[in-house]
Amino acid sequence: MTTIDLGGTGTAASQVVLGLMRIKEKSDEEIRTLVGTARDAGVTMFDHADIYGGSHGCEQRYGEAQPVPESERDQILLQSKVGIRSGFFDSSREHILSSVEQSLTALRTDYLDVLLIHRPDTLVEPDEVAAAFDELHSSGKVRTFGVSNHTPGQIELLKKSVRQPLVANQLQFSITNAALVAQGLAANIMGLEQSADRDLGILDYSRLHDMTIQTWGSVQSPAGGGVFIGDRSNYPDLNDALDELAKAHNTSPDAIAIAWLARHPAKMQIVIGTTTPSRVQDAATGAAIRLTREEWYRLYTAAGNTLP
Repeated sequence: MTTIDLGGTGTAASQVVLGLMRIKEKSDEEIRTLVGTARDAGVTMFDHADIYGGSHGCEQRYGEAQPVPESERDQILLQSKVGIRSGFFDSSREHILSSVEQSLTALRTDYLDVLLIHRPDTLVEPDEVAAAFDELHSSGKVRTFGVSNHTPGQIELLKKSVRQPLVANQLQFSITNAALVAQGLAANIMGLEQSADRDLGILDYSRLHDMTIQTWGSVQSPAGGGVFIGDRSNYPDLNDALDELAKAHNTSPDAIAIAWLARHPAKMQIVIGTTTPSRVQDAATGAAIRLTREEWYRLYTAAGNTLP
């Protein structure tokens, strides 16, 4: 498994991250098989959020089915997210502290390796976030911090008060949800929808500030919200290209879709939300494949993205 330096901190983390938002209804054995397959494939980082499965529901199931022995705790990185509540966002000091305590209890661990603010809260008080982060860091309950779905300006606002480095930003990105790169590739083209800048340059900002981008929705498509792999009704050209490159690299289309993400020099982490062990293995395989520039751009255009 390829590893990345998480946010320039010197912490080595697997490039593929297993997201656990869909395990609420899985049996203990299914969860153990999924997590065990990931660890065998070299995955060292596991992504949670307080809202997954209801209030800490998926964290609870993980803790019940796959408690990490204290002797092995330093071999993995546990990440959770906080801030989305029923009908509103909440990045207050009180909520951050309360939610982290519940996450630790549910996960049956003494600390989180990474805590992310899940969504930008327009009512945010940066000093409150800073106070919560200081308390969590000094007590050893959270080691590093970051954000999810934030723009450069929103990050800079937090950094005005927050003293710890913000090491990661989790953002939507896949071949068919490619705005993260598509806008820059078609910059200054009038009348082209793809040229609209919706994230205010977050890709370049992240690279300039050594902030690790974590991709979510890594194989999702905008069309119906399902996966684009095998969806020939909406993406026939893309699936032809995936199949041909899979054959050329002696692997699966799933692995090629992950390889496309891994090829970007920003050294992104790729969050996969599958509960199918074989797809975890495919993701690990894909992260190790280095596509050529020609192959990368072929997939990009086959998905319907414009290359001027």
